[in-house]
Amino acid sequence: MTRILVTGGAGFLGSNLCARLVRNPENQVIALDNLFTGRIENLQELTNLPNFTFIEHDITQYIDMPVDQIYNAACPASPPAYQKSPTGTTKTCVLGILNMLELAKKYNATLLQFSTSEVYGEPQVHPQVETYRGNVNPIGIRSCYDEGKRCAESLCFDYHREFGTKIKVVRIFNTYGPQMDPDDGRVVSNFIVQALQGKDLTVYGDGSQTRSFCYVDDLIDGICRMMNESRDDFMGPVNLGNPGEFTVLELAEKVIAMTGSNSRIVRCALPADDPTQRRPEISLAKETLGWAPSILLDEGLNQTINYFSNLGNERSNTIKCKRETGH
Repeated sequence: MTRILVTGGAGFLGSNLCARLVRNPENQVIALDNLFTGRIENLQELTNLPNFTFIEHDITQYIDMPVDQIYNAACPASPPAYQKSPTGTTKTCVLGILNMLELAKKYNATLLQFSTSEVYGEPQVHPQVETYRGNVNPIGIRSCYDEGKRCAESLCFDYHREFGTKIKVVRIFNTYGPQMDPDDGRVVSNFIVQALQGKDLTVYGDGSQTRSFCYVDDLIDGICRMMNESRDDFMGPVNLGNPGEFTVLELAEKVIAMTGSNSRIVRCALPADDPTQRRPEISLAKETLGWAPSILLDEGLNQTINYFSNLGNERSNTIKCKRETGH
């Protein structure tokens, strides 16, 4: 069997990846998560499977286990989460990847690093191509994540050059879909939850800033293709995201229409260092991986709205049950 370690395995992307990997009975999948932002509920359908194991662990502390592949997805990924513990976020990015690289080196495993479009910062090149080196504020409120991920990429390539460690790097653009945390503060989950609850949708700034939204199934497909790409000389980094570009205001209006909500759109101050443009150039992924997203925004939003709607009903039933039983 192929022993696969997924760090951050209880998070949004990690849990979706685990669900994909366990479909193959020849994979032995081990999910690692300290549950800082990950949710054990995301893995509830996997816990009884014979080829799946969950271990609660913080990757800033070394762990030793024989593995063949490592998907390093461990890190708070939404601004409210990583700004809650900025030093912890930097430690996860830097100490975490060092520990995972040491593990990969010891067992000759392949490590795939989940990097981010945030390494491009406030871009001066649009759309963003992998050769663009970025425009990142190294001392801002987002730098714990942005610079942490940049340092992690650097360490991956240094380990490859110095020790021959097998590494692959993907830069992930805005992704959405089932298993998102309703309280994580990301724009898609924010808008859907607010609309379903009949609350005002909070748009930061004038809403003209753009984002590109990739449905999670498309992203996981690209990640798996990258891990299983047979050419040892292709390590990335490679952009994975949907090149369709929408303003935040357009997304808000679309969510209101699709949920049938009476919510209004209200504007708030734009957070510091919030990028005004995000759109991936994915020619490299198309050429090397044969990958491109296939799920349109309306289709993906419909699936995500259904997920949050069902999640809200489950929570309401749980609260009602607790009240009725006196617990």
